[in-house]
Amino acid sequence: MLSYVLEQIEEPGYEKPQHGHGVWAPSIRYHDGYFYVYYPMPDEGIFMSKAKDAVGPWSRPVCVKAAKGWIDPCPLWDDDGRAWLVNAFAKSRSGIKSILHVSPMSPDGEHLLDEGVDIFDGHNTQPTIEGPKLYKRKGYYYILAPAGSVKTGWQTALRSRNIYGPYEEKIVMMQGDSAVNGPHQGGWTTTPSGEDWFIHFQDVGNAGRIVHLQPVRWENDWPVIGADTGEGYGVPVDIWQKPDCGSANEASIHGTPFSVTGTDGIVSPCDSDDFTDDRLGLQWQWNANHKDLWYRMEQPGLRLFAQPYSGPLCDAAHLLLQKWTAPAFTVRVQLDTSDLLERDTAGLVSLGRFYTALTFVKENGVLYLTLVSGTIGGEETTTRFGIVPQGQVSVAMQVFADGTGQFYFPDVTGIWRTVGERFTFTPGVWVGAKYGLFASHGGDVQHGAPGSLKVLKVEVRMDERIQ
Repeated sequence: MLSYVLEQIEEPGYEKPQHGHGVWAPSIRYHDGYFYVYYPMPDEGIFMSKAKDAVGPWSRPVCVKAAKGWIDPCPLWDDDGRAWLVNAFAKSRSGIKSILHVSPMSPDGEHLLDEGVDIFDGHNTQPTIEGPKLYKRKGYYYILAPAGSVKTGWQTALRSRNIYGPYEEKIVMMQGDSAVNGPHQGGWTTTPSGEDWFIHFQDVGNAGRIVHLQPVRWENDWPVIGADTGEGYGVPVDIWQKPDCGSANEASIHGTPFSVTGTDGIVSPCDSDDFTDDRLGLQWQWNANHKDLWYRMEQPGLRLFAQPYSGPLCDAAHLLLQKWTAPAFTVRVQLDTSDLLERDTAGLVSLGRFYTALTFVKENGVLYLTLVSGTIGGEETTTRFGIVPQGQVSVAMQVFADGTGQFYFPDVTGIWRTVGERFTFTPGVWVGAKYGLFASHGGDVQHGAPGSLKVLKVEVRMDERIQ
């Protein structure tokens, strides 16, 4: 990960968590010296931000189209300088689905020129078509769009000599005998060496959406994506030759140069953190718009200041979270609870539609180990397990491949012991499960500095079990 296009959402209401709202599926394009990101907010409209460098800084977002239920936007700058925007619709907001729509757009990409035209109705042959990506190749306008639903669908290609259609249609990738269900929301790209590739996601539940890369070849001006079946469509591949990305390109993150090459070793997203930097790692995401006063980098260590809060844990804006980087893993966290004050609660949280947390609660001058569990929009329960010493301590959570999890806490001899029963994870609203840290205060902080939790280290491992 290089940067965030949005550090905060400017539209009203996002100082509180908005489960299932906010930013949905974006697209990114490079045009005339700028990277453009178009993204939908299904309750507000279509927005655009741009940058000279993909690592930022990104411009303040512009509302391209104020609308309810417009989703999955993708721009195209045509050969003659005209610009277009394709989008789909969310039935939950607009009452419309399985329709794709094209609008003319100003060349600067900042606003639409008219109401546009519905250019494809997928109800009969491509139900729930969405996620369109718009291209032009050899005189054809192509729209690559998934249909058939996120978990069980397929990849469709549409083509026409006219931007407004009519469009021919063809299924170009299906699951087949592969383990990749519902290949979805994909985009076509060409490497500097001329290779064609298709990048898409697979919904895997708790672990969110896993990204896949598929080879592409062209047959009669139709793309065949994945391993060719000989029947005009492909299926997702398990193993393939890596793309030829050419020579190294120079880029920078926060002014620090780095190389991007086609021959580097396998890398994975950041997850573990010892907090030695002067800013939070890009793997961390707040549960809503954040305030800088919620935390302090102590190099090493992260200090979370207890925020006044008394509602259900899932709706606390100050949860500091990150997405899963694998379907099964262990996360161990080293904490210092020395500075928690009366009525403070802090700990390790797992967030999905079902959420749970292993917490420390200070009451009447002593620290209790507790377990909090609930569902978004439902009831929350708290179970108390006993008094624990205040100071440096470790907690852990094991995520098992069967979608269940377990919290752990070491006894006085340092041996890990289970806390509570094994529980079942559930994905969030249109996102996978997350885990993270928090510190809350059970009322207003009236005098002096708030209590705080110091996080010394977060360690995520794929190859080790707690016991």
